[in-house]
Amino acid sequence: MAHGRVDLDGNPIKPITICMIGAGGFIGSHLCEKLMSETPHKVLAVDVYDDKIKHLLEPSSLQWADRIQFHRINIKNDSRLEGLIRMADLVIFRTLLALNFRVSVNEFGFRLCLNSDLDLRLFEFFCLFFGFPLIFSFLRVVVALNFPALVLVTINLAAICTPADYNTRPLDTIYSNFIDALPVVKYCSENGKRLIHFSTCEVYGKTIGCFYPKIAHYGRKNWNVVTTEFMPCVSIICYKNMQSFEEQSLLGRKLGDPAYYVLKEDASPCIFGPVEKQRWSYACAKQLIERLIYAEGAENGLEFTIVRPFNWIGPRMDFIPGIDGPSEGVPRVLACFSNNLLRREPLKLVDGGQSQRTFVYIKDAIEAVLLMIENPARANGQIFNVGNPNNEVTVRQLAEMMTEVYAKVAGESPLDTPTVDVSSKEFYGEGYDDSDKRIPDMTIINRQLGWNPKTSLWDLLESTLTYQHRTYAEAIKKATSKPMAS
Repeated sequence: MAHGRVDLDGNPIKPITICMIGAGGFIGSHLCEKLMSETPHKVLAVDVYDDKIKHLLEPSSLQWADRIQFHRINIKNDSRLEGLIRMADLVIFRTLLALNFRVSVNEFGFRLCLNSDLDLRLFEFFCLFFGFPLIFSFLRVVVALNFPALVLVTINLAAICTPADYNTRPLDTIYSNFIDALPVVKYCSENGKRLIHFSTCEVYGKTIGCFYPKIAHYGRKNWNVVTTEFMPCVSIICYKNMQSFEEQSLLGRKLGDPAYYVLKEDASPCIFGPVEKQRWSYACAKQLIERLIYAEGAENGLEFTIVRPFNWIGPRMDFIPGIDGPSEGVPRVLACFSNNLLRREPLKLVDGGQSQRTFVYIKDAIEAVLLMIENPARANGQIFNVGNPNNEVTVRQLAEMMTEVYAKVAGESPLDTPTVDVSSKEFYGEGYDDSDKRIPDMTIINRQLGWNPKTSLWDLLESTLTYQHRTYAEAIKKATSKPMAS
């Protein structure tokens, strides 16, 4: 751990206590690692699971053991959360995914929840006799918690953030990303705590460019009719003799202009699809909580920073269905493709995989978050895109790269048919919609924090797929061999 550290303005960095909500997830686990290994800061880690940070919690002889505490809390209805926020200097928040409650009674006993020595069998009896809702009320009344540190900062990392859930569980998505986040914002504002809130690049919705016309000639003598792919009811009619080859070429260049696709925190509009496309429930909820945070800052002086991640990729991302997540689950694109590669199945390309995305390595992104934590004068009141515009590919190109990289990592030859096209309706169900591109503008974060991503797409895929193969390959083999053995 470095000593005598200074911020970007040359000021000494003082140790702080951070309440990190969602610490047990993908981003939270990497941020906890960074804070423990490179800073003197303390972390109150809040989540319902600790699987991804157990290596930081055990054994108690670890050099940072006195700087990290894990608190197993479901933030939906737990009065202990405000107490933790009051003790922090900074709150980091990304809505807790506490809706797929998979832990058993034995795993969620008093000893784990509240550090009580009450016998687990008694806990099981209460759960069976009264039901879970009442027992949680009982816990809140009976148990008093005492924490040693004063916390001034909260980091919110909790969220439902997989497109399959937006589409099939829109109510859960809205509640998780907006309703459940309201108390955190309220507690921070009322107690004068700084908040780093993790939003999403989804808040931008569709790009302006996706509504621009594609030229189609209908053979009429004096006219060209220009129709739009996404807005078929809109057309632009112009004189054919005014559309020279040069003018049409200029129009084509304009339609490819970055101004129509690059997303700026302080300028780009947030454009969503129709209400019946429930895929946008997540983006709407996230945008609304952003607006609430911004309003709290304007009216009540809340110190905040909003982070908009653009596809952060790396080890421990999401889950592998049937291994460390539900068999019927649909994780995000990298974990979906990893699952296919591990099982030697064709990678499924939704609607041909034509959507374009950028990807950034988790370790690069965490560097940006640490700069936000330790440079409040530069980060407060800011919204930051955190992505890598240099790593832009179509989803189809991503699948091809992952197939090539995994073959190298696993020492296996690729499948004869590495990909298969599926419709979005077949893969996600009714109501799915998508954006054509998401390219982050990096002007603000570069100006305020001097941050730029470093890792190429090939290198981040190699690191991530090496981890996936090492972690899951044997488990997949055992899981797939069980039916054959029986």
